Amino acid sequence: MPFLAAADGTSLYYEEYGEGPPLLCLPGLTRNCRDFDHVAPHLPGLRLIRIDYRGRGRSDRAEPTTYTIPQEAADVLALLDHLHIDRTAILGTSRGGLIALVLAATASDRLSGVALNDIGPVIEQAGLDSIGSYLGRNPPQKTLEEAARARARLWSGVDNVPHERWLAEVENQIEQTPDGLVIRYDPRLRDAVLAAQAQPKPDLWPLFDLLAGLPLALIRGANSDLLSPATVAEMARRRPDMIFAEVPDRGHVPFLDEPEALAALRLWLEAIR
Repeated sequence: MPFLAAADGTSLYYEEYGEGPPLLCLPGLTRNCRDFDHVAPHLPGLRLIRIDYRGRGRSDRAEPTTYTIPQEAADVLALLDHLHIDRTAILGTSRGGLIALVLAATASDRLSGVALNDIGPVIEQAGLDSIGSYLGRNPPQKTLEEAARARARLWSGVDNVPHERWLAEVENQIEQTPDGLVIRYDPRLRDAVLAAQAQPKPDLWPLFDLLAGLPLALIRGANSDLLSPATVAEMARRRPDMIFAEVPDRGHVPFLDEPEALAALRLWLEAIR
């Protein structure tokens, strides 16, 4: 399995496969490489690169004070250097999209385009509260089957998802152990996120504006509680050329293999190529 040693010695797991223009897939806050399993088969002709952030998936757990977006952006650049990739497009889900915004400010010459999955410069408090309700906590259910059924029942705004999809999601994010279900990330991530939220909220609009000149796409779950229609409207005003899709029956976040999401991604990839 491929691993990269970050500057501080943290071992980071990554995957790459395929040939063509590079596409770096950056997952959500608590997620890992498997975040893109559903969309990957729909992205032929690309060199797909995925990473588990520090403290997530197969990567090492690190000092929780390093579980920050700037540090994760630095880890991403280290991976690009390791793979000898000068420029790449980024498909960023939630946290991954915020990392892309930081890279637009710190390493814009390394970017060939950005697609944002249900994330923008303004993050709604309702969405943060929802994430905070489960962040860093093991599920109370006893089996993956029970966890999948609970997720289908409890995840607000996400409808018409087959049981097999929910089961695949929980299998990617939760491990079955003799002692019960355990999250596949460092529970101390909760401390890092709460510490960051206690600080004054940064203005991310200047970072968004630094995406000027890059092919840009935005995919939103129609029922998202993290990305509001008002924020989407302002993003579109600033970037009239932004490719946009709204996915029905999805909250935060779309799986990305929905027809609306795939149509937007294909238009975006055409712009990059």
